[in-house]
Amino acid sequence: MQHTIPVDKLGPSGALMAGAVEKCVHCGFCLPACPTYKVLREEINSPRGRIILMKSVLEEEIELEQALPYIDRCLGCMACVTACPSGVAYNELLVPFREYSEEKREHSLVNKVARGLAFATIPHPRRFRVAAAAGKSAKWAGRFLPSQFQAMLALLPESVPGSESLPPVYPAKGKRRARVALLTGCVQQVLAPEINWATLRVLARNGVEVVVPKTQGCCGALSMHAGSAEEARQFARRNFGIFPGDVDAIITNSAGCGSGMREYPLLFQGYALEEQASIFSGKVKDISEFLDELGIEDPPPLSEPIKLAYHDACHLLHGQGISAQPRHILQKIPNLALVPIPEGEICCGSAGTYNIEQPQIAQSLGERKVKNILKSGVEGVVMGNIGCMMQIGRSLEALGEQLPVWHTIEILDHAYREAD
Repeated sequence: MQHTIPVDKLGPSGALMAGAVEKCVHCGFCLPACPTYKVLREEINSPRGRIILMKSVLEEEIELEQALPYIDRCLGCMACVTACPSGVAYNELLVPFREYSEEKREHSLVNKVARGLAFATIPHPRRFRVAAAAGKSAKWAGRFLPSQFQAMLALLPESVPGSESLPPVYPAKGKRRARVALLTGCVQQVLAPEINWATLRVLARNGVEVVVPKTQGCCGALSMHAGSAEEARQFARRNFGIFPGDVDAIITNSAGCGSGMREYPLLFQGYALEEQASIFSGKVKDISEFLDELGIEDPPPLSEPIKLAYHDACHLLHGQGISAQPRHILQKIPNLALVPIPEGEICCGSAGTYNIEQPQIAQSLGERKVKNILKSGVEGVVMGNIGCMMQIGRSLEALGEQLPVWHTIEILDHAYREAD
């Protein structure tokens, strides 16, 4: 696609944005992979349609406001990147474009309040804990609120679990094979603290010492993917100075965090600490990827056979190219059978704050995902991302279903502990 994008006026990411536009040949392979195209069936709500819109805005052929409704509907799931035969790096266009547009746009009052509340609480676990507890009390009033607030309240569990502080160091059992640092996550440590504990136990059992930096903060993924790139850089810079450099890997157990941290080179291109961002990003590994590479102790058989569906979180499958590794780990557990999900590569509709900002589309995708899971006849569903767990759990509840939802590491931890 030929372009006249004013690269010099777009800052450090201008050349990347122009490169992504140039590579698109309008072949259409991205259409069946795109969740919003599946729901809305409109070319303009597909990746190639959005590429044309972003190109037109950057070349000043149309106004930003004309394109934003369609760009906002993009989940950023990157399924189009996986599907594209031309190698279009859609994320190298979308992420900088959202930063570009965020500086120029004006949100509606409802969106401004909803976004403000989300970004003031979600990246800060203590605040989020308070907000989640308050939100639970306000659920009864949800039907009187705008849809964004209804969606926000619907995602909250009936109760917020208590949490015990993680130790600064969790020692390896037996001979130490590796030393890693753990990113604890923001939402996850409030709503599902057992995931981090399961991660520590499994790593220790496999000879891995885990450092848990006490003053770590949000990784910035939520802000970056919503266009608040400078806020994301501030979060990342803080963690650069907190996470130790003498570890074999920085472990994430939340796909959204891992994908965001692996995009630090894009986030910091042309900015101070660009090299440090690249080094830090290069050490980031998802827990399933790390364990698969390390090799795990064979788990004992589960006491009862179980059939589980594995859900591919977009930020693992498309964002990080991780699909086989979690399956390898789960398939090592005797008495556990993995069942494929129809349309397994399609997003569940979570995508950071998407299910708050685009609740109707998110609900449609969540329902579609859950119906496909239920078709597989499984006894539970397992995945590697807290956002997906919340979305799928809520969608199951909305359909009156009670299928258990687990994190991959919880299943492995359960197998080890059941035999102890």
